[in-house]
Amino acid sequence: MSRIRHRPGEMISVVLGSLFRKPATMKYPYAPFHMPDRFRGAPQFDSSLCNGCKLCVRDCPSGAITITRAEGDPAVLPEGQKKRFDQTVDLGRCVYCGQCAETCPRKVITMSSDFELAQVAKGNLKVTYHASPSATAQAGASSSPAASPAAEPEKSAGEPQG
Repeated sequence: MSRIRHRPGEMISVVLGSLFRKPATMKYPYAPFHMPDRFRGAPQFDSSLCNGCKLCVRDCPSGAITITRAEGDPAVLPEGQKKRFDQTVDLGRCVYCGQCAETCPRKVITMSSDFELAQVAKGNLKVTYHASPSATAQAGASSSPAASPAAEPEKSAGEPQG
């Protein structure tokens, strides 16, 4: 067997050389870290565009997505109004494959660049995106189009919605 021997002079030159170089590590918690452009983070929904086709539910390999009709949405709507749907994503089951975003014909789902998704309680990993009231219902309620609220996620307490 041959033993690899290092000369003390080589070791000293490596140590002295590393004293004058920049560190190889990142200052991540203290400096912002930007993910690459095509990184697939948590899926995000634009509930105002969803028509409830459930193609994303069908194609999700882990079964992490559920779509339900929004509460207060009557079975028969006045003409011109669309049905509204709430989307729930269980980030604990999601494998972040992006299949749901690719399958959606209306591009309701986008993959964000969020990577800090750790939670203390498992129930906090369920995120529900509530549908906003339709544009025709808001037009009668307010005169400003800027007053329409965007679909915002709501973290549920671990119990399924609906």
